[in-house]
Amino acid sequence: MAGRALTRCVNRTLLEFAPGAKTRGNNRYYWTTLRRTASSLSCGRAAFLLGLPALSYLSYEAAHRRKGSPVVYALEKEGVLEQADYFYGCAETEKLYLLLLQYKDSDDAECLWRLARVSRDLSLLPDTEAERKKQLVFEAFEYAKRALEKDDTCFAAHKWYAVCLSDVGEYQGVKMKIGNSNIIRHHLERAVELNSKDATSLHILGYWCFAFAELPWFQRKVAAVLFSSPPTSTYEEALDFFLKAEQVDPNFYSKNLLMLGKTYLAMKDKQKAQLWLTKAKDYPAHTLEDKEVHKEAVDLLKKIE
Repeated sequence: MAGRALTRCVNRTLLEFAPGAKTRGNNRYYWTTLRRTASSLSCGRAAFLLGLPALSYLSYEAAHRRKGSPVVYALEKEGVLEQADYFYGCAETEKLYLLLLQYKDSDDAECLWRLARVSRDLSLLPDTEAERKKQLVFEAFEYAKRALEKDDTCFAAHKWYAVCLSDVGEYQGVKMKIGNSNIIRHHLERAVELNSKDATSLHILGYWCFAFAELPWFQRKVAAVLFSSPPTSTYEEALDFFLKAEQVDPNFYSKNLLMLGKTYLAMKDKQKAQLWLTKAKDYPAHTLEDKEVHKEAVDLLKKIE
């Protein structure tokens, strides 16, 4: 029974991301959070980032995707990244993938982490078949791994390595997922060290901490049987990252507002919880996730009023 409970908890708490794009503030072209597709939201599991992340936001949910196989011409390297970021900002996932795929053998970390990101984004599109999704998930991880090998001072390479490592864990079993959790955190922390102004990396770190802080004691004991040093954290630690993300880029993400409210609620501070949950409730609902955040915020506010 405890083992099954731990499995359910791990499925809920380990980091899962969905594709998205946002082009404002310090996060331009690096946006990555926990945006999910409709099917992911309906399964009732908690959301996590590196995040990256379906890192969605003015909606990567195929609303602006074009069908067919557009012809993309090779550009000089300087123009490639500019064109890639333009496609990303416009949610042109398939065009971006075809553009960057021409550079899959590149030694340039900037190309490789973008290729990892778009491969992952493509895997998360609602019409991607299961086998193709799995192929893209592992493909994305290999690109992220190579990006990190080529330049371990690139904060985005660390972020996307963490995100993609979490993704492949979905196919490797619970023990591997838990075992990778501290590695994921390490690379997220390194991403923040390299770029302290990246709000989404801070948010994902906060979510990581919250996920493990809320594990019940008996699930911690099961994890301790499997690992000598299982992942642990506190609500205070989660709060610190969520607040830092908000300081870096205020109101950048509805989920960050919600998580601030939920963290304060877990810490028994109903006044501050109500403040942040109200902000989450009032956040303009541009995406499916924003609507889910609104609903959850409303439900939580009813319980504490």
